[in-house]
Amino acid sequence: MRHGVVLFTSDRGITPANAARAAEANGFDSFYVPEHTHIPVRREAAHPGTGTAELPDDRYLRTLDPWVSLSMAAAVTSTIRLGTAVALPVEHDPISLAKTLATLDHLSGGRVNLGVGFGWNTDELDDHHVPAKRRRTVLREYLEAMQALWSQEEAGYDGEFVQFGASWAWPKTVQQPRLPVIVGAAGGPQTFAWIARSADGWMTTPTEAGIDDKIAALKQAWAEAGRDGAPEIVVLAGRPDTELFAHWAGLGVTELVFGMPDKAEDEVIAYLGRLRAKLT
Repeated sequence: MRHGVVLFTSDRGITPANAARAAEANGFDSFYVPEHTHIPVRREAAHPGTGTAELPDDRYLRTLDPWVSLSMAAAVTSTIRLGTAVALPVEHDPISLAKTLATLDHLSGGRVNLGVGFGWNTDELDDHHVPAKRRRTVLREYLEAMQALWSQEEAGYDGEFVQFGASWAWPKTVQQPRLPVIVGAAGGPQTFAWIARSADGWMTTPTEAGIDDKIAALKQAWAEAGRDGAPEIVVLAGRPDTELFAHWAGLGVTELVFGMPDKAEDEVIAYLGRLRAKLT
């Protein structure tokens, strides 16, 4: 299994560039950051962790732009993969976002993972004019449209939410025909069917329960969709537990991701060293 880290970015503590460089130096395979464009003060959507409008962390209000963050990280690293846990593509223009991601993949040498979410904060989606009840369809069209731009010499798309005629757009992504797409969402039949049709794998939520059974359900949905190979399975892990991790590896988990503190650089580097020692 690969080992990655996620930095819940904010305008405090270690920068994404320094965090990614430290993670690479400590032998981690991947570095992830999240995305929220903004948080409406008045919200009807409940946070999946608290079950209410209360947020568990004020970094939701202070999240840095993921693509700027990862571009800074790409400039000071050479091997670590760079991803989102998770991004919200539907809050962007798909043509512009396709250009941004293709550029990042091109300049990083093909190191980008695209972790995507459907968007629990439907009030945030409302401000981007995304109909909450159709957000899965919107995301599917965005991914299909971006893949066309990344892989076709003359790309066009005609969907319900995305339409554009034959167009030229370079650079193409180094990774073809698209960036690896991992869906971060609570596991269940609807999500797994969506992944089997439109993505490359699943990322658990931080509070995911029943992971063993959900892995089996995802593999079944994958097979029923006629997909070759096996899905990527990324688990947001808690404290290191070598016995549990070995069990998950046997079930097909491909990557474990651990949270990083957004503290001063020396504290983060010390934490990464301790974490690496527990994983080896």
